[in-house]
Amino acid sequence: MRRLLVYIAALFVAASPAQAAELRVLSGNGAKAAVQELCKQFERATGNTIKLHFEVNADLKKKIEAGEAFDVAVLNPPVIDALIKDGRLIAGSRADIGRSGLGLAVRTGTPKPDISSVDAFKRTLLAAKAVAYPGKGASGLYFVSLLDRLGIKAGMQGKLKPMEAEDTVEVVARGEADMVVVVATRITGVPGVDLVGPIPGELQTKIGFSAGLSASAKEREAAQALIRFLTAPAAGPTLKANGVDPA
Repeated sequence: MRRLLVYIAALFVAASPAQAAELRVLSGNGAKAAVQELCKQFERATGNTIKLHFEVNADLKKKIEAGEAFDVAVLNPPVIDALIKDGRLIAGSRADIGRSGLGLAVRTGTPKPDISSVDAFKRTLLAAKAVAYPGKGASGLYFVSLLDRLGIKAGMQGKLKPMEAEDTVEVVARGEADMVVVVATRITGVPGVDLVGPIPGELQTKIGFSAGLSASAKEREAAQALIRFLTAPAAGPTLKANGVDPA
C-alpha cells in the first residue's frame, strides 16, 4: 500500500512544478488523525511541505470569509459548498474524502458502559456525572439536538460539558469528564481514552469530510495534487484506520 501511495504521488508530481511547494491547509477537527497521516505521506512522496491548521469548521469558515490565506480546505461538505457559493473556493473543486458517525469514549481503565440500545444509551448518559462534547462542532450540535429528541435534555442539565475542539476528548483522558460523545474520528489516536463504540444506529448521523481548492491558492497545481491524493482509492486504508469511511 505504501508503494501504491508513493506511485500515485509520483504521478501527481510529474504534472507539478519541479520546485517543491509549501501548502497551507485549513482543516476541521473531525478527521484530524486521518488528515495528518495522509499529509505526512504526501510530503514524503512529493517533497512538498504542508502547514496544517486545525480548528472548528464554523471558525475556519469565518476566517476564510475574512480573507485568511490558504491553499486547501478540509471541512464538512455544507461548509465547502457555502464557501464555493461565496467564491472563496473554486467552483467544482469539492472532492469528498469520507464520513464518520458519532462514537462514545471513556477514560482508559474505566468500565465500558452499555450503549448497545437506545434505552441503554439513555441510561448511560443519565448515570454519568459529566459528559463532554464539542461545543461548536457539527457532532456537538447534533448531540445536543439528540438529547431533546430522546427527552432527556432536562435530566442532562448540569452534566453536560461543552468543550473547545482541541480539548473535547482530552478532557476525558484527564478524568475531568466521565465520557465524551463526538464524531468517532476525533477519538482516534488520543492517548488515555478508549472508544466504547458507535452510538445506536437509530440515533446515528454521519459527518462528512470534503476538500476544496482556494480561489486564491498560491500553489494551485500542488494543491490540486494534494486533493487528489486525499481522495484517491489508495488513501482508503489510511482513512479506515483512522475511523473514516472513504467516500
